[in-house]
Amino acid sequence: MSKKLIAFYSRADENYVSGALKHLTIGNTEVAAGILQELTGADLFHIEQIQPYAKDYNTCIAQAQADQKRNARPELKVYPQSIEEYDIIYLGFPNYWNTMPMAVFTFLEHFDFSGKTILPFCTHEGSGMGNSERDIRKLCPKATVGKGLPIYGSAVGRAANEMKKWILGGKRV
Repeated sequence: MSKKLIAFYSRADENYVSGALKHLTIGNTEVAAGILQELTGADLFHIEQIQPYAKDYNTCIAQAQADQKRNARPELKVYPQSIEEYDIIYLGFPNYWNTMPMAVFTFLEHFDFSGKTILPFCTHEGSGMGNSERDIRKLCPKATVGKGLPIYGSAVGRAANEMKKWILGGKRV
């Protein structure tokens, strides 16, 4: 039986949900990661920046977009000691301008994913996976990157069946 890790980036606070700004105490991707943990028993790791983005949505998106435009690699608070023991890495993130938040790029560039299977999932409000699967393949060319699962953030609490089908589609439970 292979060992699994769920590494995810998530943002609580003010978020865009179903066409309106709402305050979330737990970010949508963290909710999805929790559901995935219940379904798989995988270990959890929260990817967090040392300098988090603002709690205000509009300020946050300006900061995140500026990071993306300059191809920044925000410093992370901590990393797993190693990913050596994991065969499968579920990688979760919100879709930021058609890809992953830059902190996820930082995480992926920190480790050698050779021989690992990366299964991406993202939360979004209409943009799906964007170019994130392609970007992961570029960053981790010696990993196998599976088909991603886009999850509407506004429906994340009802996504367990969809997630189960995704996992079972590749017989990864």
